[in-house]
Amino acid sequence: MASKTLVGMTCLVLLAGFAQAQEQKTILLNPPDTTRGLPVMKALAHRASARDFDTTAVSLRDLSDILWAANGINRPAEGKRTAPSAMNAQDVDIYVAMKSGVYLYDPKQNLLRLIVEGDYRNLLAGRQEWVAKAPVILLLVSDISRFRAGQETQKLQWAAMDAAMVAQNVLVFCASEGLACRPRASMESEKLKEVLGLSGTQYPLLNVPISYKK
Repeated sequence: MASKTLVGMTCLVLLAGFAQAQEQKTILLNPPDTTRGLPVMKALAHRASARDFDTTAVSLRDLSDILWAANGINRPAEGKRTAPSAMNAQDVDIYVAMKSGVYLYDPKQNLLRLIVEGDYRNLLAGRQEWVAKAPVILLLVSDISRFRAGQETQKLQWAAMDAAMVAQNVLVFCASEGLACRPRASMESEKLKEVLGLSGTQYPLLNVPISYKK
């Protein structure tokens, strides 16, 4: 009888561990809170690039709203986003680097999907090692294959423009909520492409480290 009890308890522990592992592969985000924050003009008055970052984990509430503000769906009937894009290509994907791993933001399902486990914030920080202290670093990647027309040079210009618009949404939201952030182009791009399994048409363009203010 004791052996059956032990086996049963072991199974429960294994099932609990499996469930926890499954949960880590997907992070469900909160619906956006569109009532929070400062008026736009006040937010712009507070916008600044941070020179230091706190290490406190960013809450799920704040992370959810940051991502929706960045490039979430604000017109569900049309599937259109908070950030404009050339020809509505919606070419910019947001990867979220944290201590536990790198996730991909899925705006349609409003969740994060695990791409790779492990802490790769150092690749985003590059030579500025202090940037890796930020608990969250957003990586903006444009897939230029989504543009329906144009030569590669044009597509890369549009991609840079679109990524900048997503980044600005993040900066305004962070200013509105008193969060520290900084737009950056420096990073280990080739290593990130390898780690994330990016295709030849996917370009890491900008990254934005985010934290609470010290």
